[in-house]
Amino acid sequence: MNPEGYPCEAAPLHGGRYDVLPVQPIAPTMVQYTTLNINIEPPRDHIIWSLWSFVYLNPFCLGLTAFIFSVKARDRKVVGDLEGARHYGSTARNLNIISTVLTSIAIFIFFLTFKEILEFLIKFSHD
Repeated sequence: MNPEGYPCEAAPLHGGRYDVLPVQPIAPTMVQYTTLNINIEPPRDHIIWSLWSFVYLNPFCLGLTAFIFSVKARDRKVVGDLEGARHYGSTARNLNIISTVLTSIAIFIFFLTFKEILEFLIKFSHD
């Protein structure tokens, strides 16, 4: 293992000597334990938001798809597959966000168009 011309003492790995055994530390008389409490939050299924998106904010059937993924997330949570429930819940959340943003943009455009039409009609009636 050692190449010719390079003895073990020429390249110490831990900075000490190899011919002396390392000193074992004196064990404490008391054993110390470390307890780690991990609080695992149950995955969220966003079923209320999905139901709201399905009933009121349903562009391109995104609300229905979000509701289906929310139900799947709840089923996975009941079965005990927390990773699958997180995956389905995350997909439902993303679909709900997209549905809410698209509906908000549509409502904003509707009110902006309504305001412009109303201003045009007022201006037309005064001429």
